[in-house]
Amino acid sequence: MTFDIAFIGHYTKDTIVYPTVTRVVDGGAFNYGANVAARMGLRVAVATRLACEDWHVVKSLETIGVTVFAKAAPHSTCLRLIYPTDDLDQRTIELTSSAGPFTLEEIAPLEAKAYAVGASVRGEVPTEVVEALAAKGGILAVDVQGFLRIVRNGTLLSDGWPGKGDILRHVTVLKTDAVEAELITGESDRHAAAKALAAFGPKEVLLTHGGGVLVYHDGAFHEAPWAPEAVRGRSGRGDTCTSSYLSRRLTAPPADAVVWAAAVTSLKLEAEGPFRRALKDVEALYNRLRRDR
Repeated sequence: MTFDIAFIGHYTKDTIVYPTVTRVVDGGAFNYGANVAARMGLRVAVATRLACEDWHVVKSLETIGVTVFAKAAPHSTCLRLIYPTDDLDQRTIELTSSAGPFTLEEIAPLEAKAYAVGASVRGEVPTEVVEALAAKGGILAVDVQGFLRIVRNGTLLSDGWPGKGDILRHVTVLKTDAVEAELITGESDRHAAAKALAAFGPKEVLLTHGGGVLVYHDGAFHEAPWAPEAVRGRSGRGDTCTSSYLSRRLTAPPADAVVWAAAVTSLKLEAEGPFRRALKDVEALYNRLRRDR
């Protein structure tokens, strides 16, 4: 079976520490992403690794029609995300356990129009796995966080991603946020940073920031703002944006897909956990954002 979109990444058990409250939620780029794509009516598959004690996430996705290729691991990947202030773009992330790297055998069953790689740390999705996904054809989307981040003394840090060209030359859509883009390129201006990232090979650069999202494609920028009524679920913002953009991009141009992504992500920001809103809510906000452009 050929799927519309396949997500590759670990389940993460996320302890989210805000200044006034701490919560534990089911995370992982594949989890946030698959919830969006399935609710958009797409044929969705995921490849993930997690401990048996967290298998409820697999069952939850299966109940909304997602095909799950899951590998049981001794431990799930567990993250502690610390937001010390009300600026939700500033955070510290600690890794307390990992489900281990993906293998070529685990992604072999996947055949899709688009593949989205959403890792937590470098080494989770090895270079040979990225190359194998690229060789399958179709769109390959990669989030830089899973390659920029390394673990040092239990904390996720960046070392600038040496050897990034080995991955980026295979990428169709590259997802980054403004902070990550500056770390890689040295450019504090997000438009300049997006252009610099595109020079490494990606055809499209999707960049999120505190105010919204932009995409750089074929020499042009397209942008849309976030418009949540209130922000109650910052974690998973980028994963939701990537999935909604990529899912819409299968049938729409970048200028349209970026507005759709802003609408979906804005609604997700209003609650912890994956996107679970009705499509009519997305359509209403999408139409409003288009009118306001």
